[in-house]
Amino acid sequence: MKKKVLSVLCACTMVFGLAACGSDASTSTPAADADTSAAVEETDAGEEETDAGSAAGTGSVYLLNFKPETDDAWQALAKVYTEQTGVEVNVLTAADGQYKTTLQSELAKSEAPTIFTIGSNADCAEYANYIYDLSDSALYEHLTDKSLSLSYDGKVAAVANCYESYGIIYNKTILQSYIDNYEGAVISSIDEIDNFETLKAVAEDINANVDAINEACGTELTEAFASSGLDSGSNWRFSGHLAGIALYYEFKDAGCDLIAGQGTVTGDYLDNFKAVWDLYVSTSAADPATLDSGALNAEQELGLGEAVFYQNGDWEFAALTNPENGYTVTAEDLSMMPIYFGVDDATEGLAVGTENYWAVNAQASQEDIDSTLAFLEWVITSDEGRNAINKDMGLTAPFDTFTGDFASQNQFAAKVNDYAAAGKTSVAWSFSATPAVDDWRADFIAALTEYTERGGSWDDVVTAYVDQWAYYWDLQNAE
Repeated sequence: MKKKVLSVLCACTMVFGLAACGSDASTSTPAADADTSAAVEETDAGEEETDAGSAAGTGSVYLLNFKPETDDAWQALAKVYTEQTGVEVNVLTAADGQYKTTLQSELAKSEAPTIFTIGSNADCAEYANYIYDLSDSALYEHLTDKSLSLSYDGKVAAVANCYESYGIIYNKTILQSYIDNYEGAVISSIDEIDNFETLKAVAEDINANVDAINEACGTELTEAFASSGLDSGSNWRFSGHLAGIALYYEFKDAGCDLIAGQGTVTGDYLDNFKAVWDLYVSTSAADPATLDSGALNAEQELGLGEAVFYQNGDWEFAALTNPENGYTVTAEDLSMMPIYFGVDDATEGLAVGTENYWAVNAQASQEDIDSTLAFLEWVITSDEGRNAINKDMGLTAPFDTFTGDFASQNQFAAKVNDYAAAGKTSVAWSFSATPAVDDWRADFIAALTEYTERGGSWDDVVTAYVDQWAYYWDLQNAE
């Protein structure tokens, strides 16, 4: 849509320029020229607004936003677009962990979202009746890697709106101070943390000697790892992202598609999952019995310098470095390392992919669909849209329009290239294959919570992982 808007603006500018330059000096006075110019300028401004509005369509746009941390930026962007085109853009942001419930509720309304987010082929099947084919859209045309789209039933069902990575965010300033100033430090360089055993040794040492390290380094640590919340606003980090590492290695062994997965899983790498999970819990100040309380804030713990490590993704960069959040960390303090799983640590990079794909509601009116497609094109091509995506939201966009000044400013995302340049292999987002994703994750988290908070059996966690996967896969793919 930006190309259309720009062409309209340029055309209007040229018309004005030609009118001014083509005036007959012999029959006009400076005062008359000024009046004429003002009239032309006023007329052109009106034409520009009309033409831009026409290019934007005659419908309205309703975006159901998946990421709560980007709500302010989307609200501001919607306002700018409406001011420029006259097209109404409404943005509703679902609460953390409540997107699916909110989406189902909103889709049932007469004024349903025209843009919504899905995360996998399983979602394509679930929302098949709402999938509009994006194969002829500017959104798909500008996608740098066409594999960053979801295909279903012969359609381009959805297009990735960001390309993300996750791993272990860490405070490199505190780690370096620990090395330089604490005599008991178990490493002499941050670079030594390139495998699970070393990460474990460092985290356990920091957690066991917090007071001595604070005294030696002038830090205010309370723990090594930020809390691992098992509430709905946080547990996706483990039922999705951490479990996804186990799935990745299992799918590699099976030789199946790393994203599409398969109908059965064995849990061969759940011992590795358990080792990492136990490390998270045992080197945190949070009481394990309260992890599902919803009272914990891991982002804040890292942001205030209370923790050194925090499993999350590059989407956290904007929040952690936003001065309005009152955090003490700065961009210079932060970096990201892989979730070392004790498998192929020497060759493992960050986990790279996305579960954030824009889909357009095929049940909307054609006027609303046209306006929605125009809005999305404007978002990825206009200065305002690109600035909002890569700076205000801190996202890495997978479109060929994000170059130069609009290249990603997210230094967590830049670590993907650093690891790739060092010969590391990015870990695929294999959790995208999860069947009936919310149901499977809920069962898995229930068993993990029982194990962590109440001393339940690890065997029950394995059973939930393996048996419920097959159950939901069969249910999802039943004829």
